[in-house]
Amino acid sequence: MEEAVLTIRDVSKQFGHYQALRHVSLTVRRGEIYALIGENGAGKTTLMRLITGLSPLRRGEIMLLGEDAAHNQKALSRIGAVIESPVAFDKLSVAQNLQLTAIQHGLSDPQAVEDAINFVGLAEKQRTKAKNLSLGQKQRLGLATAILGQPDFLVLDEPINGLDPTGIVEFRQLLKRLNHERQTTILISSHILTELYQVATTFGFLHRGTIIKELDKATLDAENQGGLTVTVGDANQAAAVLDNAGIRAFTVRGDQQLTVADGQLAAADLNAMLVQAGVAVESITTREASLEDYYTALLHEEGSR
Repeated sequence: MEEAVLTIRDVSKQFGHYQALRHVSLTVRRGEIYALIGENGAGKTTLMRLITGLSPLRRGEIMLLGEDAAHNQKALSRIGAVIESPVAFDKLSVAQNLQLTAIQHGLSDPQAVEDAINFVGLAEKQRTKAKNLSLGQKQRLGLATAILGQPDFLVLDEPINGLDPTGIVEFRQLLKRLNHERQTTILISSHILTELYQVATTFGFLHRGTIIKELDKATLDAENQGGLTVTVGDANQAAAVLDNAGIRAFTVRGDQQLTVADGQLAAADLNAMLVQAGVAVESITTREASLEDYYTALLHEEGSR
């Protein structure tokens, strides 16, 4: 089993009467790109602020790179982060912003600044003042700042928020390069679930301050297959009919709905099989597998409990 870069145990956070996090536990292992998914107010930014020491930890434990993050600045010095929005001095150029960050972190090698600029693709903008950068370029500058010290672990809160499609694709490629070329472990949140699906290896779903599910990409794909979604009078009865017919690749999605994976049955054959067995069929539709659909179904399941 891979070494844990981040271990969170039973972390809770309260602001006055508002409970932002409730007994959160999760693990991010070395080499992973861990996608933290949740609605606005789910607690994603609060959790990231706790991890990076920007907010005091009162309840629970956070182990970062094998050290207690609450009391060890050495562990915090080995991570990079962009929380909420990139911070830069508007009147300083790209290079000057990074040189200042290098001084603050005790980095004396001038090559580190040049390497970070080149890695994020800002070589042509290194003399441009931060205030004159586009949103995508500011996001790149934020990433350059976060990776300046070549951290072992990177924490990114909504790094592609507001980017145009080209900027999103370019940022995705940068994250993959960081992960593959530098072996940087990444914790990332975003509302753009299609992008998270393309970069992440592990997914954690945070809802109302609680982790409701964690799974790796292979498990997600197995649970979230495309196919034929059938709405019936009794999903358990329909499942029994399919099982008796030797159909194994299907998922029950509630009391009245199930999905039969691609390649199992044609819609007409599925309908005939169920009707002949006395199952009331209301509709059959084609379902495309997507992280958005999986997340929506997960929240629906959580709300029905």
